[in-house]
Parts: sequence; structure tokens; C-alpha cells
Amino acid sequence: MRVLIAEDETVQRRLLERLLTGWGHEVVVASDGQQALSLLREANHADLAILDWMMPGADGPAICRELRKGKGHAYIYIILLTARDRKQDLLEAMEAGADDYLAKPFDAQELKVRLNAGKRVLDLQEQLVSANRSLQFQAAHDPLTELYNRGAIVGILQNELLRAARERKPVSIIMADIDHFKQINDTRGHSAGDAVLRRAAERMQASVRSYDAVGRYGGEEFLIVFPGCSARMAKERAEQIRLILGEPGPSPAEPPITVSMGVASASNPTQGEDMLSCADDALYRAKRNGRNRVELSPEKCAGMEPLQLPLLSESN
Repeated sequence: MRVLIAEDETVQRRLLERLLTGWGHEVVVASDGQQALSLLREANHADLAILDWMMPGADGPAICRELRKGKGHAYIYIILLTARDRKQDLLEAMEAGADDYLAKPFDAQELKVRLNAGKRVLDLQEQLVSANRSLQFQAAHDPLTELYNRGAIVGILQNELLRAARERKPVSIIMADIDHFKQINDTRGHSAGDAVLRRAAERMQASVRSYDAVGRYGGEEFLIVFPGCSARMAKERAEQIRLILGEPGPSPAEPPITVSMGVASASNPTQGEDMLSCADDALYRAKRNGRNRVELSPEKCAGMEPLQLPLLSESN
């Protein structure tokens, strides 16, 4: 565990440093409150801090209050170390944001126990944060391909359309459907179909820009959102992706993937549902025209009506 010691008394600071190093901790040292606060605000700050109550620059409770103001940063477990031992002092320390309190002169074994207790709390917090991240990922991603799921990718499209309306920039989308996917499932089994979906997803994701978004729209259909991309550029990108997907698989037993694609683009504020409908129409035109091809939706697709968004004044 990475531990910061903030203590202005040299003897006490060296004693703490020697003890913690001997217990296997990585130690960071500060000799006053301002230095301690600066170190604890760094990106690679300590996990736990032992703060002397009285220090030049800023005292321990003041550092606690400053750290507890911050939002979005990893939690730092704080132990206040002081010669004060009144109940009122303990309450003041806890109200300031300290997690534990140890009176001087401290017992080394008691300090070790309190450090271990702090580590357990931090470990539990990390487990909760990790579980929360996992739940958030699962809620927004397709479990098979690990792409955005339908709800998430449609939400991204809606957000990009709103941003495009503000910035007066185009947004384009590609609706892609794997050709003859049912035949793959029927002749080679669902595990082979799943492998095709994963391979298609990996290649699509690897073929787009970092700020583009790829999602599994449903079944063997995928939706790609291209912010700031014109219809011509999106059609070129679709052709590139189609060719990449058509390259041979990692083994002779895995045939190339062919896809039909429909492209739609909007340069005016547009309803996401209308844009999806236009891309879907272009996709089925690609299917009717022989599959393994890209079709572009007409510039004025039926149903793609401008959204009436309020214009912001310069002062806003």
C-alpha cells in the first residue's frame, strides 16, 4: 500500500517511515501541510495518509476537509495522529473527514492494526468500484461481441445528432447486415455463427476512428455512427470496412464475411429514428441488388424531417 506520512517533527517522521517501510508499504513523506495536500492531489497519490494534527502550512483537519471536498477522485483513507486525546478532539477529527485517530505517543502494533483496517476498507472500496464499472459495461454492451448494445448505440446517435445541430456539422451512419447469416447457423451451427459475429465486430471496431461508435443493432445487424462525416466520406468508409470484413478468416475453415450496408447522412437537425429508417431502406436496397455491397440513402430520404431546435444566442 502507498502511504503518505505528513509530520513536521523529524524524529517522529523518520520513526514512522522506518516502521511502515519495514511492514512492506511504499512511503511518501511530507514535512508540512501544504506539501502533504499537494502530494495527495497528484494523480498517483497515496492510498492512505497519516497526518499530524498540528503542522505548518495546513493542519491535519484542514487537509481532511480539503480532500473531502473533491469529487470523482479515488478515496484516501486518513489517520490523524495527535497528542490530543479528548472526546471533543476525536469528534472534531471525524467531522473534518478523518477515518481514524491515533493519540501520541502511539504504539507501533496499534498503528499496524489500524493500517491493516484501513487497507481492508480500501480493498472493499476498490471491489465496489470494479463491480460498478462491470455493471455499467454490461448495461451498455452486447455480451457476445462486447460492442455497444442497441439501446446504447441509439443513445449515442441521438447525442451526436444534438451536438451536430449545435455545431452545424454532419453525422453519418452505416447499417450493416451479414449476408446469409441464417445459412451459417443452419449449416455450421450457432457456435460458428457466434464466431462470425465476434470476428465481424472486432474488424469493424478496428476499422473506425477512436471517436466513432460501433454497436450490435440486433441479430446479425450492426450500426456504426460517424460524427462529423459527410455522406461521401461515410460511403467510402463503408466500402473500406466491407473489404476488410471480406478478407479471409484466421483459418481455412472460417470463410470470408460478406455484408450488405446502407449509409445515411444528415447535415441538418434530424430525428434519429428517421435516420435509422433511411439507413435501413438503403441496406435492404443493397440486399435486393445482389448483397455484399454499399448503398447510399438519398439526400432527402422520406420521413427525414428537420427537428425544430431553438437557436442559441451568442450570449448563451
